[in-house]
Order: sequence, then structure tokens, then C-alpha cells
Amino acid sequence: MKKVHVFNAGPCALPQVAIDNAIAALKDFAGTGIPVISVSHRTKEWEAVMDECRALWHELLNIPDTHEVIFLGGGASLQFLYVAMNFLEKKAAYLDTGVWAHKALKEAAGLGDAYAIASSKDRNYTYIPKEFEIPTDLDYLHITTNNTIYGTEISEDWDCPVPLIADMSSDIMSRPVDVSKYDLIYGGAQKNVGPAGVIFAIVRKDALGRVSRYIPTMLDYRTHLDKGSMFNTPPVFPIFVMNETLKWLKGIGGVEAIEKINKKKAELLYAEIDRSPLFVGTAEKEDRSLMNVCFVMAPGCEALQDEFLAFAKERGMVGIKGHRSVGGFRASLYNACPLEDVEALVACMQEFEEKKK
Repeated sequence: MKKVHVFNAGPCALPQVAIDNAIAALKDFAGTGIPVISVSHRTKEWEAVMDECRALWHELLNIPDTHEVIFLGGGASLQFLYVAMNFLEKKAAYLDTGVWAHKALKEAAGLGDAYAIASSKDRNYTYIPKEFEIPTDLDYLHITTNNTIYGTEISEDWDCPVPLIADMSSDIMSRPVDVSKYDLIYGGAQKNVGPAGVIFAIVRKDALGRVSRYIPTMLDYRTHLDKGSMFNTPPVFPIFVMNETLKWLKGIGGVEAIEKINKKKAELLYAEIDRSPLFVGTAEKEDRSLMNVCFVMAPGCEALQDEFLAFAKERGMVGIKGHRSVGGFRASLYNACPLEDVEALVACMQEFEEKKK
């Protein structure tokens, strides 16, 4: 079988040990003789997985006792509505840094007074807005820390005068996070922490219950907090794989260790983009994402785009075509993407350059 190098933006590459353990659990979960996809979520064996997974989240991100982790289905897009339902009372502001940030704002605006406090749309979302005032009468400020389509990232935890809520779908567990600075951190698992089908929500417990509106039972974070994420049947298999992925992450040294690896991967690829006469990065250098490296053919070389994609595919590069809304190329360097894959992509780019000389 030809060696492939997976740079998909999501679902992502997963650690091989997590895949192997998932395959084994599909045959026999925890010695029960039952496949994990058939196990009752009310058994002690499954409750042990839930407890372990929750504990790993707390350990790896140093989550304080003021916060708790919830696991839900529905994807991060449904969380856009959850956020407004649970936190929007009078007015909220959203930092518009891309498609997903804009969609989150749209859901909130459907429920109340929500607006874009700043936007980078004027330059096709290639930078993170910085010069804006945050009113102190906001219910919350919502940010999307990593923008997968455009390759920008907020890599620091802001000191915010109002409650801060963050969609961290595509950079959670890629670096240490000061969870205490957020009332809510949420995201889909399918970038760094597992397969599609489950979301995480890290919520400040005393921030809930402050809105006066009726919140439907399934859209109320308190429902799932009170029931340990098992008010209804949880997405069992994705949570199992998430747990195995977090065990792998802990085993290699946790988020501090993976941050160093992620920086090394991104620096290697960005250095090649900046050096090469054929390619150019699209995001402002100070806002470049460690997770999603976006680039295009250099001016005058645009006609080579399809040829390079075909060339890269022949050499096992998977998922480097840019999002349909921006074109070009995108290499997603999530946690489980090994350095060797990035080295292979850089060698591929250099080989293509030599071919075109």
C-alpha cells in the first residue's frame, strides 16, 4: 500500500494507537464480549470510560473546579445556538474572523441583540482584528480562536472585561489554555481530539442560569451538566475514540509537549512557503495558524495549481486542496499529523520546484 500523508481539515488524522484500540473495542469492549457500538451507556464499563475521559480533559488542560466538561452530539454548528440560548440576555458581541464566526453570529442574532464588534472580512479574513473596544455591558464576547478556512489563529488567552466564549474546534489541546479566562469553550472533536460525532463544552458552572428566557430542555447546558452528559444516550463510539486519543496525548507529554511539536511542524512548512518562488502564504504572518497552513501559487504561477495538486497526490499527499471558497492549498497540521508527513510535503514542494526550473 502506498504511503499517504493526511492533511485533511476534518475529520482529521488520528493517532494509530487510538485507531487500533477502537478496532479492538468494536470486537470486544472492556472484556464484555459486546462491541462498543452496542454497549449500554448505563453499564459500569461505559461509565468508567466517561469518567476517565472527563478526568483527562481536566488533567490535560488543567481545568479548574469552577468548570466542567460536557459531551454532546450535534456538531459545533448546533453549539452556536446553545451559546445564545444559555448566555444571551441583552447584548453580545462577536469577533468576525471567518465563515464559522459569521455563522455563530447569525444564530445569536436570531435570538437577540448580537453584532460584529470587529471584522477582517475586508481583507478576506486574512488577519485577526486587534484595534477595537470591548463594551463592558456585554453579556459576552464570542471569538473563534482558529479559522480553518483562512489559516489565522488567536494563540493567546485574552484578558477580557466581559465573559469570554470561544469556539476552539480546531485548536483545542494543541496548546495550553487558561480555562479560567473563559465562561465557555466549545468545539467539535474531529480536528484534534477524536472523530466526528461528539462535541466538547467546557463551561463555567456558575455562569449558567442567568438568562430569563425559557431554554428547551435539550438546549440547556444545565440538563447535561446535572446528568453527567448522559441525559440521553451519548455518542458512545466517538467518545470512546476521544478517550483513546487523549490517553495518547497524555502519554507523549500532554499539551505542553504537543505544542512544541506543532510549532516545529508549522515553522517547517511556513519556512518552505516563504522561501519558495512558487508559493505564497495567505494569512498575515503575525496571525498565522499552527493548525491550518493556507497558501497559494505565487503571482505568475497560478496556472500551475492543478498540476501541483496532481503531483502532490501522486506522492501521497491527501487533503491539501484549499477550501472551495478560497482555493489554493491548505495543510492541516493537527496534533496527530506527524512531523514526518510535513517533511514529506516540504520535499514534495521542493521536488516540484526543481521540475519547473
